[in-house]
Amino acid sequence: MNGYESLIATLALTMGSSWASGINLYAALLVLGLGGATGNVALPHELAVLENPFVIGAAGVMYLVQFFADKIPGVDSISDALQTFVRIPAGAMLAAGAVGDVSPALEIAAGILGGGAATTSHAAKTGTRLMINTSPEPVSNWIASISEDLIVIGGLWTALNHPILFLILFIIFVGLAIWLLPKLWKLIRALLIKTARFLRVISPPVVADGDTREDKKSF
Repeated sequence: MNGYESLIATLALTMGSSWASGINLYAALLVLGLGGATGNVALPHELAVLENPFVIGAAGVMYLVQFFADKIPGVDSISDALQTFVRIPAGAMLAAGAVGDVSPALEIAAGILGGGAATTSHAAKTGTRLMINTSPEPVSNWIASISEDLIVIGGLWTALNHPILFLILFIIFVGLAIWLLPKLWKLIRALLIKTARFLRVISPPVVADGDTREDKKSF
């Protein structure tokens, strides 16, 4: 592998691991960890810890927890909100490790780019899930969850085996996200406003101390 190919492969792994983390961190860790442990993926030394059986086992347990949480309407959105504090930092750390043994400045730069990629994919997933939860039937949650897992696995496979193709698809994803996220935010904001109005309608009226319906009738 010449210098150009090595650069493209490193860039694809950097962006791929962080992008996948924003969608399903534990699936990404399993793919990279199992791939490295079986010899199918040549991970940089900085990411070799992902091949450790304890890391793979922990990622597997958390993947199962998220697998079922993602299938329940409402619970999936709560999980996404909590995972904001995990996926984005983890995406930045994976990106920093994926660049290998480089200068601290390049590691920080990779971490910043990786954090941005994880934030973008996480925001796209979270916003889409909120919109899906407006549907009364649970089938759409199952379809979305399984599709996300397949996208993560397929995306990482593409990044590892066809890095140029992945980078092209990644650029397209970023462009679509820039176009879609403002529209998703408007829809989510409208949904939150409607929900707040509904809660105000069904909430009981506040009665001042000493003021009863009988007192009002007597007047």
